[in-house]
Amino acid sequence: MKKTILFFLAGVLMLCTASCGNSNTASVHLEPKTSQMKAICELAVMDCYYHNVAKFEEENAEGILWWQKDKHFWIEYSGVVTLGIDASLVSVDVKDTEVTITIPQATVLTCTVDSASLSEDSFIVEQGSAKVDADDEIVAFAAAQAQLKENASSDTALLASAQQRAQTLLEDYITNIGNAVGKEYSIKWVYLNTEETEVEASPAPSATGTVEPTPTPN
Repeated sequence: MKKTILFFLAGVLMLCTASCGNSNTASVHLEPKTSQMKAICELAVMDCYYHNVAKFEEENAEGILWWQKDKHFWIEYSGVVTLGIDASLVSVDVKDTEVTITIPQATVLTCTVDSASLSEDSFIVEQGSAKVDADDEIVAFAAAQAQLKENASSDTALLASAQQRAQTLLEDYITNIGNAVGKEYSIKWVYLNTEETEVEASPAPSATGTVEPTPTPN
């Protein structure tokens, strides 16, 4: 996927160069386009692989009267979370050499527990627990999916890395356009919060810290 992004940017640059070579008028009107920037954001995602354990508990799950057992077991699972920018919310405004880009914060775009990672060995039942049945496994799978998304959504370092990745690629795109038409663009970032309202423009976040999941750029 990383190669796909590079090919996309190279294609944009070649189109820009061709436009400049064929017509001076065409080069004047060549400028950053929202549609192309949305396409870049759709490609600029980051996959993070998680391996985790989710706990399941149910009181008085089996038995009658005062002879009852609780149900306790753990499920070990792997999953993939895709982090990135919601491309539908990206917009650009160009005034001469000033480019204002409105962009949302990076979020969890998709979250999938790998069903292949779940087997009989993935379920660890506590000694003395009530029997675990197929319905419990379905509930545990849903809980694992929810936990996976929650963990990724709270990982500020990975989200910052995904944000920076998208903005860097957009900056490269704008620089390529500028080089093709002989302009030096300046970029102003306007960020949208989770309610999709604008917040004060500020520099792109930088990724810091050490994280357990392994991010793999697509």
